[in-house]
Amino acid sequence: MSKSDDTRAKITETAIESFRERGYDQTTIRLIAEEAGISVGNAYYYFPTKNHLVQELYLRVQGDHLERVHAEFGASTDIAKRLEVALLCGMDATGPYHDSAAGFLAAAISPTSAVSPFGADSAGPRAMAIEVFQEVVDGSTNAIPVDLKRQLPELLWLAYMGLTLYWVYDTSEGQAKSRALAKGVARLIGTVLPLARLPFARGPVNQVLELIRTARP
Repeated sequence: MSKSDDTRAKITETAIESFRERGYDQTTIRLIAEEAGISVGNAYYYFPTKNHLVQELYLRVQGDHLERVHAEFGASTDIAKRLEVALLCGMDATGPYHDSAAGFLAAAISPTSAVSPFGADSAGPRAMAIEVFQEVVDGSTNAIPVDLKRQLPELLWLAYMGLTLYWVYDTSEGQAKSRALAKGVARLIGTVLPLARLPFARGPVNQVLELIRTARP
């Protein structure tokens, strides 16, 4: 690793640790520079804004999420089981940041926020997150209509984002309520998906797919 790479990695690790311990609002570039033992100017050279460091955090969490699902999927080919694994592993990956998650949500809530998971700056982490659900779908043997299967990973990601919002405000021990909800959502989707093949469901399914295309970031 070059000196430049080493400095960048040191800043990133220091920032991620500060985000976990202090949250979004209390973490500043100046504070990160002090704790990393470098000049403020040098920190700004690598990361012009705090939001650039938030994207590093997003990438770290999504990378962890992918590793966890690869380890937990096993031989299961049932989409409900694979989805349950993906949702629970997502909570495990973000778990260390639960106490500070509300601060990130407040920063991301604006449609123009640079740390919004739906924004252009979050394209990389968002693609990694959708990849998780692409693997959920690709590894399943459930019969799913072609058009729905093509857009299902993005639809599952949107459901995951809704579940994450609930998780942020879940004060139950170990976020037990969120975990129970994730299991229920996975079972429900596993039950509903086969119905999408029936003729009477084609209209509603097409409407859902059109909504996804409309809402796509």
